[in-house]
Amino acid sequence: MTPPLPARLTGPGLTLRPFSLKDAPLVAQALNDPEILSWATGAHLHPLPSDERAARWLQRRLEAWSGGVPHFAIADPGTDTLTGYIGLRRIHNGNAEVGSWIAPWARGRGLAAGALLTAAGWALTHPADGGMGLHRIALHHATANPASCTVAAKAGLLLEGTMRQATTDHTGTRYDSHLHARLATDPHPHERVPATP
Repeated sequence: MTPPLPARLTGPGLTLRPFSLKDAPLVAQALNDPEILSWATGAHLHPLPSDERAARWLQRRLEAWSGGVPHFAIADPGTDTLTGYIGLRRIHNGNAEVGSWIAPWARGRGLAAGALLTAAGWALTHPADGGMGLHRIALHHATANPASCTVAAKAGLLLEGTMRQATTDHTGTRYDSHLHARLATDPHPHERVPATP
């Protein structure tokens, strides 16, 4: 698979774009949020001073595209201001995992589901049509973070099961994790007919 070029994508009420150094102050602010610190930064970054934590986190995202790993800033389409993050990881054999967070100042607007729908759609699209050509996008989250189930469902990632004690928070505490996934061969989420009871 050819590594993707840095892309700029448009979704519902959002833009997905590569990060830049100008995002550093808002990244630092977001990474101070207890929810993001618990689930999205990892134990190695958690104890660092705020500026150092943000610098290390951001540097990795700035370098990732050169290795074929897409990490997007979720941004306001009008101002280009950072509102969150979504990125792929563990890309292998047509599979990838997705991780994301929404900054506290941008929550409650449906950005998480919109960003996931947009990023997954792009990643599962054939390269000839401008995508990455992946076959499967997976998301797993601690069952203690139930809002992620709603986000996954809205973005068309189906619940596949529960993985026992597969997720840890920054303290090393283990949690069961829900596994969701979307395949390139699945119907588009907007085309699915809800199951009848």
